[in-house]
Amino acid sequence: MDPALVAGLGSVELVARRIVDGFMQGLHRSPRKGFSVEFGDHRAYQPGEDLRFIDWKVLARTDRWMMKMNEEDTNLRATIVLDVSKSMDWTGSPGRLTKSAYAERLAATVALLLLRQRDSVGLIRFDSEVRSVVPSRSRSIHWHRIVGALGEPGSGLASDAPGGLIAAASLVKRAGMVILISDLLMEPLEVADALKILAGAGHHLTVLHIMDPAERDLGVTAIEAEFKDPESGQTLAATVAEVREAYKTAVVETIDEWREHLSGAAASHEIVLTDQPFGMPLRRAFMNRQILP
Repeated sequence: MDPALVAGLGSVELVARRIVDGFMQGLHRSPRKGFSVEFGDHRAYQPGEDLRFIDWKVLARTDRWMMKMNEEDTNLRATIVLDVSKSMDWTGSPGRLTKSAYAERLAATVALLLLRQRDSVGLIRFDSEVRSVVPSRSRSIHWHRIVGALGEPGSGLASDAPGGLIAAASLVKRAGMVILISDLLMEPLEVADALKILAGAGHHLTVLHIMDPAERDLGVTAIEAEFKDPESGQTLAATVAEVREAYKTAVVETIDEWREHLSGAAASHEIVLTDQPFGMPLRRAFMNRQILP
């Protein structure tokens, strides 16, 4: 389903719930089976375990023997590092979501999916500086804190992804998963160096590269156009037909450069176009999660 139509169904929270439910149904399993919100902070009792940690209220209400979980019981610690710089606040068509709007809904959806697997999830938002830090937690109600942070101010001019990633390194003490969601309009080498620090600490790294289709193909119909960098403010007037092929070549070369640097940092790289259904990047992130313990 078109992301803009899905986004029009309601708030970020409502949309994310719909996407995750639909995604789980697409995997031919109930979105509630094994991903219970009610028991997201519990696990099944095993014979011989300490009875002090049984949730007696749950037992009385449901006749299910459930153990209260602590943070160390969760499967994985994951941190989503989200770019909220000015370049993200752009769309090539009035009928499409901005990169920022798409990325926010994607971040909320990934967080909810991981929490339903009883993973611990945190969020870091950055532009020219770190704007929000939500420590990793596994409680189901923690998702509301993440959704709330997604609405906090941002959209500063520059993109300091290395700063956001270093913040993630200090936030997640135990090896886990770090997901960078960004349009990557920044220098690859500095980002790769920060990712190498995370990889060296044992983290599994996934980069979701957000692009508007017009960025990839220079989807401009005008004969003459003025191009403006939203972060630096620099402008360039050009005849579109004269620069189109050179632009496409530069985009391909830039993507190849990113792939080379990210591969060297042991990070997976996925291009996500803002006209793609949310389930496609969600499936990629989910597959990366599945290979972890």
